[in-house]
Amino acid sequence: MEEIRRIEFTEDMRKTYKILLPNMLNLHFEILQGAMRGLGYNVELLTTDGRDIVDEGLKYVHNDTCYPALLVIGQFIAALKSGKYDPDRTALMLTQTGGGCRASNYIHLLRKALAKAGFSQVPVISLNPTGLEKNEGFRIDLKFIFLAMAGVIYGDTLTAFVNQARPYETEKGAADGLCRKWVDYLAERLKQGKDSSFFAIRKNLSLMAKDFDSLSLHKEPKVKVGIVGEIYVKYSPLANNHLEDFLHGEGCEVNVPGLLGFIQYIFDNNIEDIRLYGGKRIAKLVNLFLRRFLEEYEGMMRHALEKSGRYRAPLSHKAVRRWGEETIGLGCKMGEGWLLTAEMAALCEEGYHNIICVQPFGCLPNHIVGKGMTRSIRERFPNANIVAIDYDPGATRVNQENRVKLMLSVAREELDASSEEICEKEQKIPSTVG
Repeated sequence: MEEIRRIEFTEDMRKTYKILLPNMLNLHFEILQGAMRGLGYNVELLTTDGRDIVDEGLKYVHNDTCYPALLVIGQFIAALKSGKYDPDRTALMLTQTGGGCRASNYIHLLRKALAKAGFSQVPVISLNPTGLEKNEGFRIDLKFIFLAMAGVIYGDTLTAFVNQARPYETEKGAADGLCRKWVDYLAERLKQGKDSSFFAIRKNLSLMAKDFDSLSLHKEPKVKVGIVGEIYVKYSPLANNHLEDFLHGEGCEVNVPGLLGFIQYIFDNNIEDIRLYGGKRIAKLVNLFLRRFLEEYEGMMRHALEKSGRYRAPLSHKAVRRWGEETIGLGCKMGEGWLLTAEMAALCEEGYHNIICVQPFGCLPNHIVGKGMTRSIRERFPNANIVAIDYDPGATRVNQENRVKLMLSVAREELDASSEEICEKEQKIPSTVG
């Protein structure tokens, strides 16, 4: 059997290679694509879709392997086979967390699949903050971190604005058009190395709020749905069969907790590990400082949403973490850990009692902290309407959407009952006019 060897991404490759990024968060990754181009990396975000990618992945990854790995590998190999990219001048980039999730091993599965498909010369770059793998031609320095964090906060804020505006817009497509304007603008600004400072972010978020405040909206009762789950399936349209688009088509207001919360969760886990198992005091202080640093970003986003008066700011991560402490415990950190459970409780507190928990079939940690915790959530929020949807190569989109429709039918009945109750109360209030 041929030995699978790692091809390092060198400084010379940085000048001549195109780096392909997998699909996950389209808004965030488009903005980050601009930032990385400004740092001298020729990157391109893959937006390909369809059953062909699943079938391509099944050729090189066992169907019992984690579904996100199958999709990412299938998308990469389909791109290399398309003829659009020169395999001798193309590199792939994949995150590597280093935690208990199988995601840390995707990179090795990808290299094995590339060799099997005849692309063993293609370098795979590990995007990780812990030094699991290093490449001469790719470095995570302070400039990269500030640009990346700007992309995250811009992406989260835009997502919150557009999801709250789209169901109520009087001019169809206005919210998406405004969102596209901001994505293109921010990607170009970050490409120029601008607008990543705290001052610039605060200014842009304020302007963004004014733009979305200018939209003509017709507020009326809508079914509110939150989406939680395994990070890739939660965010990637490819993985969740365009779940957000489906819900928007059903007339729902959708709430998908942002990426910043997941990043904060990582630092929470580092701090909790030191508390539970011991560690150096300096390591704890560093993580506390970084967590506080992220809270500043979060504060800017929440302020931009709150000051408009028309849009809802999400609960602070501190409030979400408190739900994690009360419902499951902060020591539970495999998969999406306590964050997944806490996000369900936080969504209920915010009024999004209808929740879809998306997970790859066979992802045991997320089955436990997601589907396994629904009873505990319902004990605290009796009107919680939660459905868990599995995603794998054999699951059909029709069956998944039918299960969501069943959940929505219950949600609409509750919405109608609530509206009738409000009308009855209003009719009973005596008039003070005349």
